[in-house]
Amino acid sequence: MSGGMGKMMKQLQKVQEQMNNLQKELAERELEATSGGGAVKAVANGKKELVSLKLSPDIIDDEDPEMLEDMIIAAVNEVMKKVDDMTAEEMQKITGGMNLPPGLF
Repeated sequence: MSGGMGKMMKQLQKVQEQMNNLQKELAERELEATSGGGAVKAVANGKKELVSLKLSPDIIDDEDPEMLEDMIIAAVNEVMKKVDDMTAEEMQKITGGMNLPPGLF
């Protein structure tokens, strides 16, 4: 293996180790999103698992369940987007300007 290739492999190993550590750290983080002016609150962890869903009692309307369903979907989708954004931002910090193929790690 040439010197340049060996150096690149060491850099990739370091990046992989950092990414593994980051994935563990991100899995423990929790993010939240709300909809309906805060009437619905969804909390997810960095593994994209919904860990909490809170509904304000005054938004539960037997006459309009679709509105509540829409607010729940909006809050869950928003919190999942926040997890994706956080993960991408943290991974960018590690990889810097390296153009790594998708799915490498």
